[in-house]
Amino acid sequence: MRPLPSLALMATLAACSPAPEEVGLRNTEAPISSNASFDARRFADVWHVAATYGDEARCGPLAETWVLTGAATYRVTGTACGPRGARAFAAEARVTGPGRITRGDEELWVLWVDADYRVAVVGTPSGRFARVLSRTPRVRPDLMEAARRVLQFNGYDPAGLRAI
Repeated sequence: MRPLPSLALMATLAACSPAPEEVGLRNTEAPISSNASFDARRFADVWHVAATYGDEARCGPLAETWVLTGAATYRVTGTACGPRGARAFAAEARVTGPGRITRGDEELWVLWVDADYRVAVVGTPSGRFARVLSRTPRVRPDLMEAARRVLQFNGYDPAGLRAI
């Protein structure tokens, strides 16, 4: 029979272990994929933030207007949730790959868009951000359920999603 390691030895070894990585809103070990058939022209127009994660839901109605300014570039304006509530913003964005859009210093992935471009799910591979966008302030229940399933498939916990 081998002796059990001492508590002091176990504590020393635990202290030498690297700290666990911040995961964010999604399990970063889960695969994630962007929409290969994404159409930049069809994505342009007004999107309401129908559901989101975290503190962003506290700001109430949020919306973004995506105006195509070139073959693969947008001017995005709208409202975002800041530390003191909703605030206006303007940003440039460009399509960098199928269903991948760089806005500022962040790459957003369009994980899913329904066939009629009524609802979209957007997230980041890092798991820092995810939301459900809709052309109207309210989402049909079947489309919201599809959006939740897409988030779950891509490693997000749908239980944390909050409707706005």
